[in-house]
Amino acid sequence: MRLNPQHQRSLRHGVTGAVPGTLSALTVTGGVAVPPSPGRRVSFGRNRLEVDVCVGEEDLRISRVHGMLVRERDRWWLSNTGRSPIRLSDSVLLHGDSEPLPLATGYTAVFLRGSREHVLELLVSDGDDESTARRPTHPTAPPKRWRLSPEEHLVLAVVGQRYLGYDPQPLPLSRQQAAAELAERRPSENWTVKRVEHIVSRVRQRLSDAGVHGLRREEVGEPVGLTLTVNLLRELVLSTTLVPMDLEWLELPDAPSA
Repeated sequence: MRLNPQHQRSLRHGVTGAVPGTLSALTVTGGVAVPPSPGRRVSFGRNRLEVDVCVGEEDLRISRVHGMLVRERDRWWLSNTGRSPIRLSDSVLLHGDSEPLPLATGYTAVFLRGSREHVLELLVSDGDDESTARRPTHPTAPPKRWRLSPEEHLVLAVVGQRYLGYDPQPLPLSRQQAAAELAERRPSENWTVKRVEHIVSRVRQRLSDAGVHGLRREEVGEPVGLTLTVNLLRELVLSTTLVPMDLEWLELPDAPSA
């Protein structure tokens, strides 16, 4: 089954109705959902005509067929068939001569390094469907996602891009860095440091008013430094309001925010 990225913008939010073991793979150009049949294969890479999921189509540093997912021994196994390493969200590097890596049930973000890093989202379904009735032993409900305007979503994704890329020691972009990057991405819009600061402060105030702790100066103590922004980004990432796929959507300046 093909996945439409305009409707399924991120696998971080799950896929309803999938049988346990189903593999979903998604990029901003599309994706697939494949049942867990023994021997099933899902390929990904730059050449749309050769692969099941196209990643980094215009990036010549991404291999035509960069990787493969194979269903064997009741698991999905990820292997690298390309020239550059594949980085997983837990900072594991998978090289071309590495042994295939089994995927755990749930969500995994995969990063392919070309002229920049391209995101491929993977999800091995556990059969949980949010539409089913809750039971005492049913998995915990997913975290509340905060509603952001398209402008807010864009700015926070830029400021927090190191968190979305699973940097082992992430820090927010400064207001100056974010304004400069936004001005480069959206040259027809009037992006300034003050505008970025206003948007970040507005979201932080709104979440604080809704009960999120650590977003006010009096709650963290002095010196404040980056603490308020760090706490804001952690909340947005942990609640899956911001997801790794936002990094890919940032490269499409006309794409609407989720």
